[in-house]
Amino acid sequence: MSRKKLTLTVDEEAIKRARRYSTARGTSISDLVSHFLGNLGASEGSTPTVSRLRGILPPDVNLSDYQEYLAKKHSK
Repeated sequence: MSRKKLTLTVDEEAIKRARRYSTARGTSISDLVSHFLGNLGASEGSTPTVSRLRGILPPDVNLSDYQEYLAKKHSK
């Protein structure tokens, strides 16, 4: 995928938070913004809560196993 330069105007505090966040995760602010923009519209129809939770479970989790786990957890 080709990349293109984009100039943004962002609040100084947001830039500081983005730098700390990207450093802690070993990535760049450019990659963070690219990821964010690439996901725009991907969660349309989802609630904000569902969107935040998307991707939390590992991909090898079986839905029925997870449902059984929740049933056991909440039946106590």
